[in-house]
Amino acid sequence: MSRYTSMSFLLLSSVGLLAACGGDDKQALTGQPGAVQCPPGQIYDGRLCQTVGAPGATTAPVDTAPPATTAAPTAGVPTAIPGVATTASGPTATPLDPTQAQAATQLITPLGAQHAPAGAKAVGSAIAGNFQQGQSLEAQVQMNPGKCYTVVGVGLPPVTNLDIALVPALPIPGLPAATMAADNTVGSTAIVGDKPNCFKWAFPMSGMMKVVMTVSQGSGVAAAQVFEK
Repeated sequence: MSRYTSMSFLLLSSVGLLAACGGDDKQALTGQPGAVQCPPGQIYDGRLCQTVGAPGATTAPVDTAPPATTAAPTAGVPTAIPGVATTASGPTATPLDPTQAQAATQLITPLGAQHAPAGAKAVGSAIAGNFQQGQSLEAQVQMNPGKCYTVVGVGLPPVTNLDIALVPALPIPGLPAATMAADNTVGSTAIVGDKPNCFKWAFPMSGMMKVVMTVSQGSGVAAAQVFEK
């Protein structure tokens, strides 16, 4: 082999080695970095991959709802006074003459002897009516200084709960009537001022009170009587 042939062979071998080392790598040929692929859940910020939500990572702003506001009470509209029991009458029941409710009024006499103080007398006539559930019947009674009062009521089947309350005859306009006394039992009978704790009239002059009788469960004829001692 001649010296010229040897030199040619060496040059061709060097070109082949350079081609093998360079291959088709664009970065090696152009000097520009290729596209960066981050693992799932990470983003590329121009320098390195970061987990979404980590400190320094870019996140979308979170919308916050404005705080709820509470409407102020309407001026001039009265509300119930806290801590004061009130009585709200339902639709009016059908009033009955005591003679039409005789089956109920006859039951009041023995109940009065049982629950009113000894020597108490009936005031006026009985209050009677025919009730649908939720209906009420009202009647006024005069109360006198130094006296105490018991109200006895009874409902005939299918009345299963009778409620009786004593409220002022002249309530404050716009407010429910304040309850001065009421029965605290569930059943077809109702007693207000059960002995020995009758309802005492503490004012130095006579005044009017209102008896509110309501059938809260069931329906039918009911009657009530006020006793004074």
